Amino acid sequence: MNRFYTAFQHLDYKTMQDCYSKDAVFNDPAFGLLNGEELRAMWKMLCKRAKDFSLEFSNIKSEDEYGTCNWTATYTFSKTGRKVRNEIKAYMKFADGKIIEHSDAFSLRKWGSQALGWKAWLLGWTSFFQKKIQAISKKSLKEYMVPL
Repeated sequence: MNRFYTAFQHLDYKTMQDCYSKDAVFNDPAFGLLNGEELRAMWKMLCKRAKDFSLEFSNIKSEDEYGTCNWTATYTFSKTGRKVRNEIKAYMKFADGKIIEHSDAFSLRKWGSQALGWKAWLLGWTSFFQKKIQAISKKSLKEYMVPL
């Protein structure tokens, strides 16, 4: 986990990608469930698009095949130019030294209100809002994954 988050601090998506098994899965409130290819592309996209980015991580706990970590990303959200400070709890499962399952938990309402404004704060707790954000995030990811 330390290697992964240190690489993330440096926006080194190649090292981050290397931390995952080929068929790893990822889940978070903004993207929903992603497969190995999608999650690798997500980290590349997020690292390449990062503006005014900083990351802090702490409280790494790892026992055999499971691990958790607290991390905070601070950045400028590219679509709105708004400053975001997202506090996240990561849960990972490992096999053969690689991440096979990764789930990030954070308040979509809090994130949305920072990134998008008052409408997200108002609607951020609804399943409608979460589905809308996931649809937008996945569409952006799919477009990013299309070769030029």
